[in-house]
Amino acid sequence: MKYLHLIWSNLKRKKVRTTLTLLSILIAFVLFGYMVAIKTAFDMGVSVAGADRLVVRHKVSIIQLLPESYEARIEEIDGVADATHATYFGGVYQKPTNFFAQLPVKPEEYMAMYPEFILPEEQMEAWLSTRTGAIAGRATAEKYGWEVGDRIPIQATIWLRQGGEQTWEFDLVGIYDGAEQATDTTQFLFRYDYFDEARQMGGGQIGWYLVRVDDPDLAVQVADAIDVEFANSPAETSAETEMAFVQGFAKQVGNIGAIMVGVLSAVFFTILLVAGNTMAQAVRERLNEIGVLKAIGFTDGQVLGMVLAESCLLAILGGGIGLALGWYLISLGDPTGGALPIFYFPKGALAIGATMAIGLGLVAGILPALQASRLRVADALRRD
Repeated sequence: MKYLHLIWSNLKRKKVRTTLTLLSILIAFVLFGYMVAIKTAFDMGVSVAGADRLVVRHKVSIIQLLPESYEARIEEIDGVADATHATYFGGVYQKPTNFFAQLPVKPEEYMAMYPEFILPEEQMEAWLSTRTGAIAGRATAEKYGWEVGDRIPIQATIWLRQGGEQTWEFDLVGIYDGAEQATDTTQFLFRYDYFDEARQMGGGQIGWYLVRVDDPDLAVQVADAIDVEFANSPAETSAETEMAFVQGFAKQVGNIGAIMVGVLSAVFFTILLVAGNTMAQAVRERLNEIGVLKAIGFTDGQVLGMVLAESCLLAILGGGIGLALGWYLISLGDPTGGALPIFYFPKGALAIGATMAIGLGLVAGILPALQASRLRVADALRRD
């Protein structure tokens, strides 16, 4: 900190160049924030409490239905603590673009399966006592301005009511929150018994099973046992961990992790060249001054440290402002208009971003710093 004023003066020497480099670094770190938020959204918050859960679907495809009677047989398998089911409803609210997850479930069993869903006790009681009752996640309720007591019409695209009626109406009796920021609060949940009684087709069949295992370390073995139980049956199953199930959906879009790493690598390599060029020019322009510093007693190590500190300060300023701006913009909400169920800047990404900023400063400044530290006083003073 002793020579901070000198380092800062060097950065202010070429204000336009420093500003443009700073802005380049800033934009790179804003992009980093968005890429991390998108990657987190595709994970769908399973990391919160999904280690001990399995998803059991039809072996052919998730759009194929399974018998509701499988639940009792699954619960008898060694290692299974509990099981429940859910079904894809696929309706829309008011217009086709208003799409969110809608699932008919068994209220008590489903909420026990997902303890990260926080619903007030009185709202849970209201759900159990209201056949047409439904609950919505906080994110979806706020998006559409719903309040407890509202009547919510959903237009069916798959599951028509008996008689061919397309509109299903539900009484919103509760709004659930998430125990963690990563919890999915976009779902709309209603009672399976009402759905099964009122639907026109598919009675007694469900979409997939959710299974809690006693020991997460034995999840794969339990999944295999479930598949063996229903092997050679009319509806064979494919059981896997919830994380693997979610990642399978993400891979339909592509390997999100690889895409993120590829894009960020290209961006940061470019920024590295920009920052390195800035520091190289800055050192070349003041070789005489570096020679004077050495002549009055500055050591090679001190000169090396000052140039590296200048490079790191530039990178940390740009990276810090970029991370702060990215966090703020991401906090304003999903730029896709709600297509991503979870969208936020993970706290852990701030530490990663800070480390990247320091690393960028060190790598961009190391060659110019070595050049300056090895410079001989006589050679430096001879230059114009």
